[in-house]
Amino acid sequence: MFKNINLLVTFECAARHNSYSLAAQELCISQAAVSQQIRQLEALLNTRLFVRKGKRMLPTQQGAALFEHAQKGLTILNKGINQVQNEGIDGELTITSTQAFISLWLMPRLQGFTNRYPNIQINVSSSANFVDLKQTHIDLAIRFGTTVEQHTPDNFNCDYFGESPVYPICSNSLAKQLNLNNPANLLSQHIVTLTHAGPYDWPSWFKVAGVKGIEHHTLWTKVNSTDMAISAVSSGHGVTLAAPYLCQEQLDCGALVIPYKLPHPNKVKRYFVYDTNSPRLARLKIFTDWLNNEMKHC
Repeated sequence: MFKNINLLVTFECAARHNSYSLAAQELCISQAAVSQQIRQLEALLNTRLFVRKGKRMLPTQQGAALFEHAQKGLTILNKGINQVQNEGIDGELTITSTQAFISLWLMPRLQGFTNRYPNIQINVSSSANFVDLKQTHIDLAIRFGTTVEQHTPDNFNCDYFGESPVYPICSNSLAKQLNLNNPANLLSQHIVTLTHAGPYDWPSWFKVAGVKGIEHHTLWTKVNSTDMAISAVSSGHGVTLAAPYLCQEQLDCGALVIPYKLPHPNKVKRYFVYDTNSPRLARLKIFTDWLNNEMKHC
């Protein structure tokens, strides 16, 4: 029986990436350590497992055969370990998402989850970037946008769980001043936009609305996050673009309104991103099921 499982773990990672350096990043060890472990494995098996081709490390015929079986074996082993560890759901779960989603949507509802599952401790951090979940010890990322799948590493799950339209949103008092028959009237107001608007930009919305002259507009207010934008328009300062679920309570009570029922051409797609080999899968599923159910009521 093969005794040094660590060598196989390193080998599988290097073969999957075709790279010692990428394997080192995932395993949080040095590239030299990866190289040394591969040499040890080659010595034990008395065969060469990789050949260099440019910057890539490609498995030999023997290496490819070992990779296929190592990957299957490690997957089975991880499932067994997770089954043992997941028998209890109590413990911590660390999640990350955008500042706007956490402050406007999640935090006001988190007590409801805690009341239902008092033994699951939720730790929350915000990030607008696609952070490395393993290096930051995060169990779940709740991500939004049109490029989430392409930014997700191959060894992570990226579960789509719906999408939301984006609309112009402003205060009820400001909407009463506008001629709602003509979207061009928005150009008389401050336009609140994210500093990095990404796919949910105002020029694209105005193009769909058939409004010209946006390039000459001078009344701009730029902010770093959507929660800041919604705070601004809630006080009567201009109009912003946002997914309604972020301010549903204010929309329901009439404090905020959607002045034009014309959605942005790009919808906000929602994803859960997590490591399928996480020892916390049981409690992670409880949280994602709860969150998904809550979103359906928005």
